[in-house]
Amino acid sequence: MIAEPNSVANLPNHKENGIHDEIVPESTAQNGGCLRNGNVKTLKGKRKVREQCENRRRNSPTSRRSNQLQNGEVVEAVTLFEVVSMGKRAMQSVVDDWVEAYKRDRDVALLDLINFFIQCSGCQGMVTAEMFQNVQNCEVMQKMTETFDEETGLQYKKFMAYPWILTVTWPVDMDNEDYPLIKPGPYWKKFRANFCEFIAVLVEQCQYIILYDSYLMDTIISLLTGLADSMVRAFRHTSTLAAMKLLTALVNLSLNLDISKRNLERLYEVEKTRATGKRTNSRLDQLERKKKEYEQKHLEMENMMNAIFKGTFLQRYRDIIPEIRAICIDEMGSWMKMYPDTFLNDGYLKYIGWMLYDKQPEVRLKCLQGLQGIYGRKDLVYKMDLFTSRFKDRIVSMALDKEHEVAVQAMKLLMLMSQNCEDALSSEDFETLYQFVYTTHRPLAIAAGELLYKRLIVQETEMESFAKRNGKWEPIASQLRTLLIFFLESELHSHVTYLVDSLWDWALNLLKSWECMTALLLENTDDHEGALSNAEESALIEIILATIREAAEGHPPVGRGGTRKVLSAKEKKVQMEDCAKITEHFIVVLPQLLAKYSTSAEKVINLLQIPQYFDLELYSTGPLDKHLDTLLRELKVIVTKHSDTDVLEVCSRVYHVLGAEELAICNKVVAARAELVDELVAKLNQLLVTSWYEGEELCAEEEEIHHMCSTLQRIAAFHNAHDLSRWNLYDKVSKLLVFEAEHGSLPLQIVLPALQCSYFALLWQLTSVVEPTPSKENISDLRTHLRHLCHICTCYLSHDNRELREKAFAILCDLLMIITHQDSSDDGTVELLEYLPSSSLQTKMLLFIQDHVFTDEEEETKDLTDEEDRKKERQKLDALHLKRCLLAAYCKLIIYNVVEMTGAAEIYKHYMKTYNDFGDILKETLSRSRHNDKIQSAKTLILCLQQLFQKYVESQDDSASSITSMDVFSVSFSNIKELARRFSLTFGWDQVKSRESVAMIHKDGIEFAFQGAAATEEKSLPPNLNFLVILSEFSNKLLKPDKRLVYSYLQRYIPEPALCKGDSWYSLGWYRNSLLASEDEENSAVSSVNEWPPANIARTPAFKRKLSEGNQSKTSHTEKINRASDTHCSSQIPSRGRKRLKPLDSCHPEYPQLHGSASLNRRHSTQAMLREENPVEVPAEDMDVDVIGADQEA
Repeated sequence: MIAEPNSVANLPNHKENGIHDEIVPESTAQNGGCLRNGNVKTLKGKRKVREQCENRRRNSPTSRRSNQLQNGEVVEAVTLFEVVSMGKRAMQSVVDDWVEAYKRDRDVALLDLINFFIQCSGCQGMVTAEMFQNVQNCEVMQKMTETFDEETGLQYKKFMAYPWILTVTWPVDMDNEDYPLIKPGPYWKKFRANFCEFIAVLVEQCQYIILYDSYLMDTIISLLTGLADSMVRAFRHTSTLAAMKLLTALVNLSLNLDISKRNLERLYEVEKTRATGKRTNSRLDQLERKKKEYEQKHLEMENMMNAIFKGTFLQRYRDIIPEIRAICIDEMGSWMKMYPDTFLNDGYLKYIGWMLYDKQPEVRLKCLQGLQGIYGRKDLVYKMDLFTSRFKDRIVSMALDKEHEVAVQAMKLLMLMSQNCEDALSSEDFETLYQFVYTTHRPLAIAAGELLYKRLIVQETEMESFAKRNGKWEPIASQLRTLLIFFLESELHSHVTYLVDSLWDWALNLLKSWECMTALLLENTDDHEGALSNAEESALIEIILATIREAAEGHPPVGRGGTRKVLSAKEKKVQMEDCAKITEHFIVVLPQLLAKYSTSAEKVINLLQIPQYFDLELYSTGPLDKHLDTLLRELKVIVTKHSDTDVLEVCSRVYHVLGAEELAICNKVVAARAELVDELVAKLNQLLVTSWYEGEELCAEEEEIHHMCSTLQRIAAFHNAHDLSRWNLYDKVSKLLVFEAEHGSLPLQIVLPALQCSYFALLWQLTSVVEPTPSKENISDLRTHLRHLCHICTCYLSHDNRELREKAFAILCDLLMIITHQDSSDDGTVELLEYLPSSSLQTKMLLFIQDHVFTDEEEETKDLTDEEDRKKERQKLDALHLKRCLLAAYCKLIIYNVVEMTGAAEIYKHYMKTYNDFGDILKETLSRSRHNDKIQSAKTLILCLQQLFQKYVESQDDSASSITSMDVFSVSFSNIKELARRFSLTFGWDQVKSRESVAMIHKDGIEFAFQGAAATEEKSLPPNLNFLVILSEFSNKLLKPDKRLVYSYLQRYIPEPALCKGDSWYSLGWYRNSLLASEDEENSAVSSVNEWPPANIARTPAFKRKLSEGNQSKTSHTEKINRASDTHCSSQIPSRGRKRLKPLDSCHPEYPQLHGSASLNRRHSTQAMLREENPVEVPAEDMDVDVIGADQEA
């Protein structure tokens, strides 16, 4: 029955997880004689029944003590919930104790079990029970309700748990989403496991007699069904989990029952054959009775399972809580695997198919995991034909799920379907799924790699008949050809590293068969028709390089692996073995490959990257030393054949790797490199002598110009990685640069490598000067060369050729950045740029950025083919990349104070227009420059806005009324205002941190707005007054005290209030209202409301109106003070703790000015907060003030 509200409210405080249970079984009612149809007549009777029932429950074996030490105190487990949650005892013994108690008194034991389920729901209320004796009672269904008692603040749920009607009472705040099943931590995680184990063991222990007594299971099923129908999440979640685990245990028991029944039937047939001819056989009769008993148990078992399925699953698999839906689907998958004869049919499979479309990823994940257990068994797949045809497309589309784990499990399921279901997936499906090997999410790519390897590479290779062309390598060679065909047809050539990484876990033997790969490359293409094509050879070389990189580095490629994992000892051992295997094989084979493909730039670039993964110490051991000479000869041949920059750079890198000082082969490699450079320099000198005449143009044939260009490119590539200072290359190539700067007649292909070579020569000279003891001669030469090259680059900024201008600008920025950040020695010998960068140079660099980065090129509008359109898009991307590099180079000069920060004002003007292309660079520049100097950064922002405003004013008509008729709602003005808003957003939410910067913006903005006001007539408007509308965008970044001080400073520039009336002064009203957004601030800042005309432009924000309404008492009190006062806000704020505002006569003598920047440190006055009763004191928030016109503190 429902306990009376008063009695429940007066109960003592419950302990955590404790529940006071009023257990009123039938036996107690008969013995106590105080119950009549479930109604207790007196309070004394209630107490007596409760005491009797409580004593009986505590004395039952299920209340066996279990001690656990918590926080130094011994906690005694009394209830079944506490025993299970602590987990100190084996679940078998706990269930055995309960079974013994059930055999002695099933009512008390069963109510203990009911209590257990209620407590597991986190209910800290009270459970009462009354017997349902009248089956014909029509009020029973009406009592199955869930209500709320407003007087006591308790919730009640009354439901049937045959043969009782249970009432659960709990506080309203129980539905706070904090109950055992969802509580965090290992303790509650273990509780969930113990809870599920308890239900499984309980069914197992009761499987012989108790389970079929039509009492225990009926009560439990009705209890869990009633709780699962509750509006309280805790009840639904806990009871659904219990019901699903109970059904799982029954399914397992039913399966065992079927096995026993089949064994009995076989035994019965044997006995029946043996008893042929006899009239009676007691053994046969006994087996017949046993058989009927099994059939009866099986029937009862099916009834129980149907009751749970229909009463709980069908109601809760669509529950609003995703955890509950996931429980239902998860358990259904286990039923289908355990008992496929009953559950694996279309009537049950449809629920999993429907939930594949669930919005929550955890539910979709459970569906896929359940299907994996079914499709993974070939003996069950034949029952999935209809399901596969209905939901196959949905499963294929789930490979694109936004949740990575769902996509991975979908790919694994499709892998099982392809293995065990013939023709389940079409060829179009496979082609779509194969492309997932290129995805950036590595687990999904690996799952797709398994499908690609097992379905395409291995399966198709097994169907082929191999010729004995390559002997033992032919199966692997065939797989490699299949892989090459797939790679080429996918048309994603730049993603070969992703392809190799996707297959690494499945095709390791294939990917590490470097002997077979190189054998395919080195075989004679004229011997047979099945040789590799040129595209296949290039692809195979890329695969070789990718596999070597994966084996040597031991981690996934960039963009796929996240943080690099720490290799275990076993993985390190495998890595070392692979490096040794790679070195031993490619030391011999690499020169042969280079000799064969020396004319192909693409192949050579990939092949020459292999030596960086060698174990180079092996070169000095045994007979492998001779292969080094062969490799060096091939390198020299490649350098002389190619003038491509990429090929030359990779050759230079190989010399650098092989010539490391710690290697034994260093001297041999350095000698070979010196020999090569000697030949290149000698050839350059010869070309200069034969084709160059001082003071005249370059007199050379086209072939000689080509040779000179290629020689300069080779020297520049080697000078990048090697110190070639002893050849004095700067003096040789500087003549070319000077001649081009003076006459401008040299071919571009000569000037560009010469400029690059000069830059590298200076960098190597700089490294020698930074050494501990540089010579004065070297320092003098370097200073001369630096000035000389900077002058040349400055001249090239105005060159006719755009490519040369961009190259000169990039080199100039790098030089300025590198040199200005060199550490000076003790004697000051490395002060190299005393005159750089000059103002004229900074101006030229800024103009260059404006012309080359922020100027849009005219596009030709004509019909293009698809190929031309793609080519044009690639050119646009390349041009954008170059622009970003140039802009980033210049912005670095601003950030590191190489050039004046005010130069950024011109760049910030393009912030909105070019935000998509350069927004990240501009934001980072703004952030880093503000970190370096807050005040100067703020001055740069306001300077940017001032210049834009002046440009806008100049664009207006020059009539006398242009100032008053200026349209502040025009597109141009709105763009400036929007830019100011974007700038204000960059200050973030921390107003204290940005206090000084914002204050400086307002100070400079006010001065600019009233600039030139003294030269106009008294009734005329200041020419820049409308700038205050733009400045108002920064008002929301001011603290309240600073708003009043800024307003006080604004008043010093305002003429008589009588002259400030009219629509022409609305900009001033706009800015004023942005500073004084609430009524209390306005009254505390102005001496009289009537002094200022009403402004209809700005409206008070809603949240500030609420704030002013909440402080009506303070506002009305302040109004009385302010209306009786004729002074301004600045005179009302105490002057202690801040500096006075002083004029700056040097700028504008007609108005007082603020000094410099503000030291805006908040100062708190506790005494001022406590003196609220003093009518003269300002409210406590007004004491958090500081000036914006004080000198900046150090």
